[in-house]
Amino acid sequence: MTDVLGRKLLSAVLILSVFVVWEFFCLVFGISDLVLPRPTQIIATLFNYAPAIWPHAYQTLYTTIVGFAFGVILGLVLGILIGSSKLAFDTAYPLLVGMSSIPKVAVVPIFVLWFGAGTVPAILTAMIICIFPIVVNVATGIATVEPELEDVMRAMKATKLDILWNVGLPRSMPYFFASLKVAITLSFVGSVVAETVASNLGVGNMMLIASSSFNVPLVFAGLFVLAGLGVMFYAIFSIIERRVAGWAMRKEQII
Repeated sequence: MTDVLGRKLLSAVLILSVFVVWEFFCLVFGISDLVLPRPTQIIATLFNYAPAIWPHAYQTLYTTIVGFAFGVILGLVLGILIGSSKLAFDTAYPLLVGMSSIPKVAVVPIFVLWFGAGTVPAILTAMIICIFPIVVNVATGIATVEPELEDVMRAMKATKLDILWNVGLPRSMPYFFASLKVAITLSFVGSVVAETVASNLGVGNMMLIASSSFNVPLVFAGLFVLAGLGVMFYAIFSIIERRVAGWAMRKEQII
């Protein structure tokens, strides 16, 4: 317990030291805040512009959560299908790889043509950008179930659905939660990309307006907001993972 606490404290000090070095680097070399604002300037901007930042942060959080939720549902279903069926793997996997290879900023104008500018394109962009890692990880977890376990289940007269429910899905949980921690950060990327292209609200739109008026501290404040939200959700999924898939952690978790 003491070792864990000491390691956490050390990591917090190291993280803090990054911002201290950043602060002194800007001061020593006289770097203008139009190029790289100091952390203290960014924090001051967060407080000064808090009433204006909050509606944008709420919009980005809303579109990201909704898009992420739809992406998780669709990714989980596709992952189960692909991991359980070779035909589904041969059919759907190439399509998913092709879709994942398309830059998401290229599909935002299509969503705007279909649904108009605003919330819907941001939700859809957040959804499609997070599907691929979920599908890959869930399918991998199901497809890599030990043949011995399947043989034992078949010897007990278990159906294919029984094997999937009692062995395949639990076996894929560590993979699933690993994909969630990646997918939530990608969802924020998707929302912000869509907001910079086709929205009048959201952190992406706020950063675009701030950059056009050369308010660089506000641009970095938007980055800090996104980073904070991403870290928060990453920590939430890590806590849930320890509760649901703690059996798979044979040693202290690294990620």
